[in-house]
Amino acid sequence: MFEQVFKNVDDVLWKEAGCTTELDYTEQSSWLLFLKYLDELEQDRAMEAELEGRAYSFILDSPYRWESWAAPKGPDGKVDHNRALTGDDLRDFVNLKLFPYLHGFKQKASGPNTIEYKIGEIFGELKNRIQSGYNLREIIDHIDELRFRSQTEKHELSHLYEAKIRNMGNAGRNGGEYYTPRPLIRAIVRVVKPKIGETIYDGACGSAGFLCEAFEYLKNPGNDNPGNYNLPIGSSKSANQEIGVPGERANQEIGVPRRSATGLSVKDLQTLQERTFYGKEKKSLAYVIAIMNMILHGIDAPNILHTNTLTENLADVQEKDRFDVILANPPFGAKERREVQQNFPIRTGDTAYLFLQHFIKMLRAGGRAGVVIKNTFLSNTDNASVSLRRLLLESCNLHTVLDCPGGTFLGAGVKTVVLFFEKGAPTRKIWYYQLDPGRSLGKTNPLNDDDLAEFVELQKTCANSPKSWTVDAATIDKTTFDLSVKNPNGGEEVIHRSPLDILDEIAALDAESAEVLENIRVLLTTDSENTPYGNASPGNANLPIGSSSSSTPENAHHPVGELGDANREIGVPRRGK
Repeated sequence: MFEQVFKNVDDVLWKEAGCTTELDYTEQSSWLLFLKYLDELEQDRAMEAELEGRAYSFILDSPYRWESWAAPKGPDGKVDHNRALTGDDLRDFVNLKLFPYLHGFKQKASGPNTIEYKIGEIFGELKNRIQSGYNLREIIDHIDELRFRSQTEKHELSHLYEAKIRNMGNAGRNGGEYYTPRPLIRAIVRVVKPKIGETIYDGACGSAGFLCEAFEYLKNPGNDNPGNYNLPIGSSKSANQEIGVPGERANQEIGVPRRSATGLSVKDLQTLQERTFYGKEKKSLAYVIAIMNMILHGIDAPNILHTNTLTENLADVQEKDRFDVILANPPFGAKERREVQQNFPIRTGDTAYLFLQHFIKMLRAGGRAGVVIKNTFLSNTDNASVSLRRLLLESCNLHTVLDCPGGTFLGAGVKTVVLFFEKGAPTRKIWYYQLDPGRSLGKTNPLNDDDLAEFVELQKTCANSPKSWTVDAATIDKTTFDLSVKNPNGGEEVIHRSPLDILDEIAALDAESAEVLENIRVLLTTDSENTPYGNASPGNANLPIGSSSSSTPENAHHPVGELGDANREIGVPRRGK
């Protein structure tokens, strides 16, 4: 329905000098999407208030509403281009009036969880990069075609927006910090099994992928099939007809709130909306994307704070600050300032290690966590790594370690593991699973839900298999607390080629060498025929009399079969000259 709109917007942004990357495209699309969403939210609230016979106070003053400056409508319901700003007038209004006005909401807001505060936060950090007012006009016209009214519309928009986030993750630069592969997130959620009524936290939420997938999981209770995640509430296969839930159109006509196929109560839905999902994000663009992503998934007022999580002193954390479930993929490879490190008992500049300490502290007794971290954490011998592994093993039950293959995170350049643990009792046994999808992962061949199906199933009983095994915590070295992945069942299968295959490749390489030498021979023969010194060495054929060179043609230094790297790659020994 809306896929072409997103494509049209990107096509215009591609022509825009101020936007050069996928990150820029998503950033500029996001603030416009947010204002369009806010306009429809206000219209819905005003209509609801009118039906109830009460007055509604708009959040935005009239000149700054989407319907006034972006898409004023004529009697026919279409954009009135005689009233709509364009060109320099539009650009100047956005840069000099709209953004400063919206940024001012941060000071007016009653608290950080209000929509007013989020408006001020978003427009205080971002800027309009669309330099051409005519391009901006064209983009606005496209975005005005989108609708946020029904769950089905939001559902489609959420998928399209997720695709934009995924493209950011594939685009290099720092895109990967915004995107964790959704199949991996879904597997983590299914293992941790959050419940309605529990609080779920991600202190490094990026694009809010963990929180969005946890919401999809919880609004389909009893449904452990990731193929049914991301369905609009009330649309799980044919279950609506079976339980008598009216269709979407009927619900809209009579004003009945939609329910999930298994009948989530209004109270449960309100709990999911207001008192379940909490996140923090340091970077401005990621914060905006997280807010927009959660809105499109159905969380109307996301509890996401724009802050550096690591500046909080762990000594100040109280019981009321803790959470039941933590799901996260903190940034790895980044460093924090020395004054920030002072907030942690184990001082290190590695942000991933600081975040892991934060998560352990923020988890309630009996709470559960699934945290992605680089695999070197399991074996590094520096003091911080050893101390942190000891803290984890002694204060939590580290029951599962998922070893992810290279290529899981595109462009990251590091291998990762997922740590699953419960706060309270110390670790007794650790179940390891070595994920092997049987192919090389990449941009065109990413991780999928099927790749993780066996892991999720075996983890329920911590069953041993060729890819999984159990380690008794009592056998772990108490000096290094090394947790390295060492599969006693043989690890990854090494596929050896048959001797005939190797001989065929040697023959092919020899044939290539013979062809090269034959070409050289032809060249030398031609040179010899053209020189008056027929008894001269071919290598010296074109040198002046009395000049001698010990050099030979460059390619002739390599005898047949001696092709350096190619031979070494297939294990063929070097031959003598």
